[in-house]
Amino acid sequence: MTRYAEGTTVPVVKSRAEIEKLLSRHKCSQFQSGVDYDNHRAVVQFKAHARYIKFEMAIPNASDPKYRKDRHGWALTPQGVTKKVEQAERQMWRALLLVIKAKLEAVENGISTFEDEFLAHIVLPDQRTVGEYIRPAIEQMYETGRMLPTTHQLPAKEDT
Repeated sequence: MTRYAEGTTVPVVKSRAEIEKLLSRHKCSQFQSGVDYDNHRAVVQFKAHARYIKFEMAIPNASDPKYRKDRHGWALTPQGVTKKVEQAERQMWRALLLVIKAKLEAVENGISTFEDEFLAHIVLPDQRTVGEYIRPAIEQMYETGRMLPTTHQLPAKEDT
């Protein structure tokens, strides 16, 4: 199966700039992106609809065995590994641009709400995202087949 933008030649810096331009066009503020090459993580964060949104992703690590061989199973040279890792990173940034753009367009066109599109990426007061916060509970509910007891009653949805 072909992955989106797997053959892209667009530099990472250009994809990051395109994400920033997209966020600006959609009236988002306080946007930032960064990369931690030591821990192989990248992040894009911004504010929109009075919420902070954070996308964090693992970036390719040259020590990962999947980047050490070519498609035929032959060992790559150090330069070959670097080239493969850089290609994978370019692909990931293009895919992230596509995801953010699709979500913003869905909201702008009334297909979905901002909260529904970005729920997992909303940053909570403890700096975790909703996805990070709720993922363990979802896993437990699926494992046990039972809903977790609620410690706080959510407010009832008002009739409009």
